[in-house]
Amino acid sequence: MLDYKFIKENLEAVKQNIKNRHMNADADKAVELYDKRTALVTSLQNLQKERNDNSQSMKQKLSPEERQKLVDQGKAIKEKIAQVEADLAEAEKALHEAVSKIPNMDHPEAPVGKEDSDNLEVKRSGIVPKFDFEPKDHVQLGQDLDLIDFEAGTKVSGVKFYFLKNEAVFLEQALTMYGLNILRKHGFKPFITPDVAKEEILYGIGFNPRGEESNVYSLEGEGTCLVATAEITLGGYHSDEIIKKESLPLKYCGISHCFRREAGAAGQFSKGLYRVHQFSKLEMFVYCTPEESDALHEELRLIEEEIFNGLGIPFRVVDTCTGDLGAPAYRKWDLEAWMPGRADEAHPAGDYGEVTSTSNCTTFQARRLGIRERFDGETRTAATLNGTLATTRWLVALFENHQRSDGSLYIPEALRPYLGGRERFEPVA
Repeated sequence: MLDYKFIKENLEAVKQNIKNRHMNADADKAVELYDKRTALVTSLQNLQKERNDNSQSMKQKLSPEERQKLVDQGKAIKEKIAQVEADLAEAEKALHEAVSKIPNMDHPEAPVGKEDSDNLEVKRSGIVPKFDFEPKDHVQLGQDLDLIDFEAGTKVSGVKFYFLKNEAVFLEQALTMYGLNILRKHGFKPFITPDVAKEEILYGIGFNPRGEESNVYSLEGEGTCLVATAEITLGGYHSDEIIKKESLPLKYCGISHCFRREAGAAGQFSKGLYRVHQFSKLEMFVYCTPEESDALHEELRLIEEEIFNGLGIPFRVVDTCTGDLGAPAYRKWDLEAWMPGRADEAHPAGDYGEVTSTSNCTTFQARRLGIRERFDGETRTAATLNGTLATTRWLVALFENHQRSDGSLYIPEALRPYLGGRERFEPVA
């Protein structure tokens, strides 16, 4: 969340930011509650001083009448303190709730817009394939190669579930190891994280643990949820801690299962593996000083580009518009891979679809999670960044870009060491 004082001192900018993000939040109310809380804190401090003065006076030599008067005054002060403390607790809660609805500020260069069509393309990489045959989408390829079973997934678990099988099992593991080794080369410490997290950790990261709009699965009566990303667990790793500045930046990467309700998600571009309820993911997460965050954000993006260039998958980079940013993000880069299976009347050869992203959340998450750094003998809120690497979407792009006319699937050289040197998967006879 934003710092209370920052909101008060930059009220018009905060209100404009809320408008640019098309979110519902009342910054004026937050400032009103902040002023109320400040006044109550001052009142409480004054009453506490009166109580201390009263206590000191009781130590003097007094007549019975004088002592009784001080006793009565002490009782009155105690009652006032109790009332002000109750009012303060209520004001604190209301202030916290109001500020929690206010999104992070956005980067000055982030394009202003409402939805993903307003994102700004900044870069393209790779060569879009030109097929001399009618390309298949990944759903058909998965069936023809006997690698994915959506029907069994629906029968056993429901819609948007699936079975990966045969060589696809090894292929997904290969993608994970390929990404993991690149991250290790760049100094990331690997983790296998829990698939369950406490609701307060999800809240701190910026997820809504409950309600109709929540995208996560809550565990009834447990106060916990299935994680939607290892960003949640890696972000909670140092919650309520003070990190020494000389230890920063901390670069972590986590392997986890991810579970998402994907409420309301539909449409032809959400079919197959692109939008599912359960998937595996490799997540980058960085703790750093606020001053380092922009440079590290660029570093995370370049790592994601390295991964997809190594797989021979054409992609573009977009600067995410204000309306498409999640509340915690200051700036977000999306990598959108070319997907021939997205062909339609408007895009007969295919189109781009998001496969990975990286966000600079500055101090927004860390303030909610109580993550601080020790700086020049004092403590201040740290900054956090994340980069998501969902292997199921990699499979979509890999299948559709590396299919061959005979129905086989070409395996990029970067993955072959993890697949016993296999160069292609052949159709099932």
